[in-house]
Formats: sequence, structure tokens, C-alpha cells
Amino acid sequence: MDDTPDDFAILPPPPRTEPCKLYLISVQDVGGAFPDRLKAALGATPVAAFQLRVKDVDEHRLARLAEPLQRICADHGTAFIVNDSMALAKRLGADGVHLGQSDGDVREARALLGPAAQIGRTCHDSRHLAMEAGEAGADYVAFGAFYPTTTKPSNYRPHPSILSWWSALFEIPCVAIGGITPDNAKPLIDAGADFVAVCQAVWSASDPGEPVRRFDELFAATLADQPL
Repeated sequence: MDDTPDDFAILPPPPRTEPCKLYLISVQDVGGAFPDRLKAALGATPVAAFQLRVKDVDEHRLARLAEPLQRICADHGTAFIVNDSMALAKRLGADGVHLGQSDGDVREARALLGPAAQIGRTCHDSRHLAMEAGEAGADYVAFGAFYPTTTKPSNYRPHPSILSWWSALFEIPCVAIGGITPDNAKPLIDAGADFVAVCQAVWSASDPGEPVRRFDELFAATLADQPL
């Protein structure tokens, strides 16, 4: 572990001036009925970003699967982000790429994808990795997993106060990820998360629009609770 809660105790998050936003992550199987489920989720209420996260699939096949999803995102004003692969992001003309710690360099991604690309970096529970990402030009940093998750099991379990520390000191947005649901997201939003990234909380629902609406209601209520 990189940090303890006491390390952040003197840095409360700055007052929130806009609501937290939803960052959707795909399931592994994005064929079949998934495009219709994505339409239902994005049609429920505005969603900031959708990340295509599909492992162990040939790039050519994944590019074909991605095309309808990318169109749906464009139709709804949702940023289309590719997980891991700079090459696929370039091929698709995606809005950006999310890089894990072993998926290449932020500067390399910027050179390949251009100044307008949204480039995110996984930082686990590490202030050091987050500061490195910021210095390299990342557009957001992602901390987690904050809760147990089956989407991407993780031994990292940061304290929510890392979000407060980051948002108090840096302008680059931070994303909270890992086992987040409408029922457990509030401490992360209160701590300063600019985005919450979710997968199973949405896609496990028979109507994916329902949890999306619940997140949106939570974001609005948390903003309204801000002290004047």
C-alpha cells in the first residue's frame, strides 16, 4: 500500500462546483444485445464517458464490434474511450485511451493520438504514480479499487481520502473505480471524485438505465448538499 488515511487528514476536498459524472466501463461481451443495452444506459441521462474494455479479442474483430458502440456514444454525446490499446484508439479515431501501468507511456499516447485525445492512467493507490501521470500530460488519473470487484480483481484498496488529497492539490480530474454502486458511491463523491467508473452496477441490471438514473440522482443530491 502506498498511503494511509492519516497522510491526507489535513487536505479536505475543495468545494464542489459541478456534479460528479458517470464513466461507464463495458462488459467483456459487447456483441449480441449489448449495443441496445448501451443505448438504454446512455439514453437514461447524460453519461460522460464509455470505456471499451474487452480482453483477448483480435484487434480486427474488436474494431468491428466497436463501430456500433462508438456511433451510439457519438449520438449521445458520450466520450468513447479505448482501454489499453493506443493502436486501436488511433484506428477507430476514439476520443481517448485509458492506460494501465503496463500499457505504454502517456507521452507516447499523446504523440500518437494528438492534443485533443483524452488520456487516462491507472494509479491504483499511489500518489507517486498519479503525480507521474499528471506530469506526463494525462487528462485524468484513476484510483482504486475502492471496494471489492469481480470486473478487475485488485489487491489495491485506497482510502477515499486520496481523492481529497488529489482534488485539493491538482486540477486534473480524478476517477474512482472498483465495486462502486449507487449505494456506496457517496463517500467517494464527498471525498472529491470527479468521476465514478462503474461496470457491473449498471450492466447487471435488467434495465441498465435504472442504475444510471440512480447515479445521476445521487450526483445531483451531493452537489445540492454542498455548504453555501
